[in-house]
Amino acid sequence: MEDWSITERDRSGELAYWSERKDSEGRLANHWFERFYTTHFGLSLADYTDKRVLDIGCGPRGSLEWATTARERVGLDPLADEYRQLGSDEHSMVYVAAGAESIPFPDGYFDIVCSFNSLDHVDNLHDAIGEIKRVARVGGLVLLLTDVHEEPTPQEPICFGWDVVDVCGPELVPQTIACYEKSASGMYQSVEQAVLFDHADPARRYGILSARFVRVKPELELPGCDPDPQQPDDLAPPDGPVRKRRWWTETIWSRN
Repeated sequence: MEDWSITERDRSGELAYWSERKDSEGRLANHWFERFYTTHFGLSLADYTDKRVLDIGCGPRGSLEWATTARERVGLDPLADEYRQLGSDEHSMVYVAAGAESIPFPDGYFDIVCSFNSLDHVDNLHDAIGEIKRVARVGGLVLLLTDVHEEPTPQEPICFGWDVVDVCGPELVPQTIACYEKSASGMYQSVEQAVLFDHADPARRYGILSARFVRVKPELELPGCDPDPQQPDDLAPPDGPVRKRRWWTETIWSRN
């Protein structure tokens, strides 16, 4: 796993991308988001009712506009102020201009924390995951959709493997994990195609990790979380990089 930490990096390329999308679409669409935040992770709109929800690296589309029953809808993005020129000020959710490495909210503030197509865009992977753990309440959920790749780009400077799930522990315990091939031009299209990643294929390429976690106190077992019949009794993979890689390859499961 390689952490490409970049301090105050130039984000003009990301803003240019969104400006191009705005010019192309006219009005940035967001109609497909609800199913990824709900049914893809085995959730429903009711699960968001009266909940505080945080979307990290939200972009300007209004990713939480659908969550009308939530108590609070917050989109976090370093470019949040610039997104106003793209129409984000018309959305009902609140946009906060900040990076994932320093989330301006108290400990345990959010019931559901989401990071979709953003974890490889941060400046420091470990700091970002540390902040996700901090602001998620005990018993709350963390939903992750991320590219997994080996070559950094200006907009995706952080590279990590499938074992990024290990970095999320012990506070974040995985409830569902699925690994997909990036078989289409975009993340969401690829997840919908649901082509499982072929770990036996040695070709270097993008993959997509989908994981739903529950936030726990490290010293406590999660009450009421029954093991999935397809997963091992112990959620922790064995020691050693080879055995660990084989464990993740052989114990991928999904309830979606």
